[in-house]
Amino acid sequence: MADIGIIIVTYNSGDEIGPCLDAAMSRATDVVVVDNNSNDSTIAEVARRGARLIANSTNRGFAAAVNQGFAVLKNPYIVLLNPDAVLLTGLEPLSEASDLPRAAGAGGQLVDSQGLPQLGFMIRRFPSPAALVLESLLLNRIWPNNPVNRRYRALDLDPGKLSAVEQPAGAFLMIRREVWEKLGGFDERYYPLWFEDVDFCRRAADVGYLLYYAPAAVAKHTGGHSIPQISVELRRIYWYRSLLRYAARRFRPISFRTVSLAVIAGSALRAILESAGQRSLKPLAAWGRVVRLAGRCLLFGWRDEAV
Repeated sequence: MADIGIIIVTYNSGDEIGPCLDAAMSRATDVVVVDNNSNDSTIAEVARRGARLIANSTNRGFAAAVNQGFAVLKNPYIVLLNPDAVLLTGLEPLSEASDLPRAAGAGGQLVDSQGLPQLGFMIRRFPSPAALVLESLLLNRIWPNNPVNRRYRALDLDPGKLSAVEQPAGAFLMIRREVWEKLGGFDERYYPLWFEDVDFCRRAADVGYLLYYAPAAVAKHTGGHSIPQISVELRRIYWYRSLLRYAARRFRPISFRTVSLAVIAGSALRAILESAGQRSLKPLAAWGRVVRLAGRCLLFGWRDEAV
């Protein structure tokens, strides 16, 4: 059995999975694709390459699919790899970093089509209440170099240096199996996606583990290939639902309610701007779901059955 296995979760990834699989299978003997009920050419592309496949009959979400992959792979090191990420190097730098004292795993360097590091994405610090407030209120877009955003997106770190970091991107992340088992894997309540990897990294840090960034392991990453396939309205509710779930779990009640209030205010602002720009009332209805969700959180706290 090879030391390193790779899990690739797909959802209508037919245009991306081919190059991803070709590179992955050339560098690891144990590769499993977990498909969340794609209706495009994804399954055919996987079958054409003879890769191991778990084909779900429904979209079980990213966290559940990753947990499925871990259940069938027995390697001591498991790499989570997005279908729009193509390995450009071997994976040994990740396993070497994962063997450092107290290491839970390591993330690699993600580069764009020009070969430039995807700064602000491939490494981040854990989101603080202030970071999520500024994000929700659009202030990080208006003033991206504000100190809170720079710290959150780890823009002060050297992308060419091996470093202990808080949150490597789940798009290209090695995790030691024993740590995964100890922590119980990804929390599947972050459905269908977003913040499940942040939550896992935070839980690892809470019990004394470290995560590393190993820039010698490199993958070219397109990014966000499956997001446009989700309707804009659902995209918003999924993002903010996961954000608020994380905030409820990690922040004090007053900080959680402050984030909830910022989500309400930011969503109302977006609704007004989009309605004016599109000359339509549709954005008001779409953002209204987010406002109602955040309003319930503001008044009553987080309730799973309500969201």
